[in-house]
Amino acid sequence: MNRRTSLMLMGSAAMALLSGCSESFKDGERKKTFSFTPKGPKEFIKDYRKVNDGGFEIPAVPVKKIEPQFLRQRVSYRTKEKTGTIIVDVKKRFLYLIEPNGKAMRYGVGVGKAGFEWNGNAKVGWKRPWPTWTPPEEMIERKPSLRKYSAENGGMEPGLKNPLGARAIYLFKDGKDTLYRLHGTPQWASIGTAASSGCIRLINQDIIDLYDRVKGRPKVVVKQ
Repeated sequence: MNRRTSLMLMGSAAMALLSGCSESFKDGERKKTFSFTPKGPKEFIKDYRKVNDGGFEIPAVPVKKIEPQFLRQRVSYRTKEKTGTIIVDVKKRFLYLIEPNGKAMRYGVGVGKAGFEWNGNAKVGWKRPWPTWTPPEEMIERKPSLRKYSAENGGMEPGLKNPLGARAIYLFKDGKDTLYRLHGTPQWASIGTAASSGCIRLINQDIIDLYDRVKGRPKVVVKQ
């Protein structure tokens, strides 16, 4: 096998894993608690309460167990990108939705593990509330029990255990699906970590908020 073929196979494997968006966070709940100062992100704290959405009851998020910087908040953010652009800062574990007048809505995110990151420019291709999830064949080969969720079987039905959570935003580049998603997760403890197979995950309450704010097919910038 020559070097070019080897690299192509590695890239295909990484992309297949990326499409899974399903690696679980196994470090358990964070035991440390955080206090919120007057300057802390209090504006949206109430949004992390239990939510009834689409026929599902999303549990409340224990916000005191999450580092305050990863909770939703409006921040100052200077950029040349247009209002409505989404910027994902993989290194800092933040997602920014650009607003007018040098402001942005910032969300904490969980990112892909080393070796499965993606970066570059894309556009929102489409959005789905309570999406189905279909594991790629490579993932099914590693875990045959997932065969029941294959494309031929219709995928995993929407719900609280679905890896894509309450919402999914699908990213396209040059008219093609990048297999990269912005999606929800009930695993709030994974926010701020590198725990997935490549996709960007947000707390379910946050992906619902982002989903409602994203209009049309804006540009998405993912930077390492």
